Formats: sequence, C-alpha cells, structure tokens
Amino acid sequence: MENLLEIKDLNVIYKTDEAIVHALNGFTLSVKKGETLGLVGETGAGKTTMCLSTLRLLPDQVGEVVSGSIKYRNIDILKASKKEMLKLRGAEISMIFQDPMSGLNPVMRVGDQIKEVLNLHFPDMSPKDKDARVDEVLTLVGITPERKDQFPHQFSGGMKQRVVIAMALVAEPKLLLADEPTTALDVTIQAQILALMRELKEKFDSAMVLVTHDLGIVAEFCESVAVAYAGEIVESGTIEQVFARDKNHPYTKGLFNCIPDLTSTAPRLTPIPGYMANPRDLPKGCKFANRCAHCTEKCMAAVPEMQEVAPGHFIKCNLFEKGASGQ
Repeated sequence: MENLLEIKDLNVIYKTDEAIVHALNGFTLSVKKGETLGLVGETGAGKTTMCLSTLRLLPDQVGEVVSGSIKYRNIDILKASKKEMLKLRGAEISMIFQDPMSGLNPVMRVGDQIKEVLNLHFPDMSPKDKDARVDEVLTLVGITPERKDQFPHQFSGGMKQRVVIAMALVAEPKLLLADEPTTALDVTIQAQILALMRELKEKFDSAMVLVTHDLGIVAEFCESVAVAYAGEIVESGTIEQVFARDKNHPYTKGLFNCIPDLTSTAPRLTPIPGYMANPRDLPKGCKFANRCAHCTEKCMAAVPEMQEVAPGHFIKCNLFEKGASGQ
C-alpha cells in the first residue's frame, strides 16, 4: 500500500534568546493510506513538533526546519507555497489539538467556526448547504445542531473536544493528526471520544496519526506504532510486533515496564532511570545511552543505525546489529 505521508531525516530547531533547542533530529516516519499509527514517547520527544511541521505551523522566527523532507502524496510540504498550504490544511490534512481551547476562538459561535472551513475550501457551496453540513457533522460527533449558536465557554471539556473533532473532519480530510486528543478528559469521556474517532475515521476512510502517552490506547486503537525519543524514532512496527515484547528498543522496554501489572506482587513500578537528553546539548552518540543498562562505548561514540529485526519492524539500537547478541 502506498504511503500517504513520508517524513525523512527531518531536523527542526527552536531558536530562543538563551540557546538553540534541537526538537527533531533525523525524524523519519511514514503513514499509509487508511492506516492508524500510534506515536508514543515522553514529553519533549518531538511528537507535537512533527505535527506542526507537517502542517507548516511552526512559530514564525522561532521554529525552523533545518533539513529533511515531508511529502504528502506527491506534494513536497516544505517547498509548497502558502496558497497550496491553505488548500491542504483542513481539506487534505487536519489536526486535532491537545487543548481544545487552543483550537477554538472564544468569541465566535462554534457553528461559525466549523463553517469557516467550508467557506475556505468550498466557496461555491450555498449557505443553505453549508448550514446543513455543519448540522450533519455536529450530529456525527454527538452534539445537537441547536447548540451551534453557542460559544465555546458554554461547552464542557469533552464537548469542546467534540467540536474540535467536528472542525477537523468537516471537509473529510485524508490524514488526521490527533495530538493527545483525550489527555484532558476523564476515562469515560476518553472512551467515547476514541470510539467516535474510530467510527468517523472508518466513515471517511482517513489515515490517522494518534499522538499519545497511553500504550493501552495504542494497543486498542492503532494498527502500527512508532516510538519517539529525543526527536527521533527509535522503534517502529505493527502493534503485534512491538507489543509482543520479543525484540524491543531498551527505551520501549522501559515504557512497558512502567505499566502497572495487576498480576505482579512487586511493591513498586520500574521507572526508566535518569532524564531525557537535553535538547540544547545533545550527546554525540545514542541519545538514550545515559539511561540504558546495555550502553557501550560504541553507543556513546556514534548514533546507532536503524536495524530491521523483522519484516516491517525497525529498531535503532546497536544491540540488534548483525552479529550482536541482542537483549
């Protein structure tokens, strides 16, 4: 199946008054048509930066793509004009932001905000058809159309998230970037939102990148998974390959060890020691080396190569080089 999105060796920095922050460092990722890919990793791993880079929404004069490529179908995102990007955003690629209030205008009625997408991408659509489409998409996300004349502050957190999802899906995009869409919601609402997103994804035959910290959500909701650490992908594969725990990057293994196990009698969880590499001063070699029990001099000296340990299962670690003994 063809790749809908291809990100190769992407390097992104944030320039501040104090230092240069290396947010993405050779970030490589691909998403196939109709695929649901889970992107996991600690805060600061570069997950949101990847989403913003794909939509060319990095903050002006602060965020900068240094090198690499982002291709959506046959379009080179980094070379596309502003006019081309306006056509892409919303119609082809949409994003659900982590905080729904960051994606909603507090002084505009929610119906008008959803209709803005239609005004931009379907200028020839009649006002009556636009109103009908807004009513339809609100109904799809479980909001009565009568509430379209209300303002964001009149909705609960879960309902705001539903409005943001409606905005993202109203033009039926082919790729949806969902940046931790359930983080601020309670468990019951999380389940409802995820079920809703799965239903709508299937209805519109969209591909999705689900950014999350929750491996349980990834296991239930996604078909493949990519693990990000310090601005790069350290492991990727199908859910079955990664969650089998047969062969994993030491960081992925550490994430699994942090999951509570009701059958275990251990008094405490097993956390990953230390802290993520400082993005202002990255180490020369493997960025996980200072936290890894398998670290060698080779790991400290140079960045490991990505190894294919099984068809479609990739791990960026010296443990899995040909001739290495593995874990």
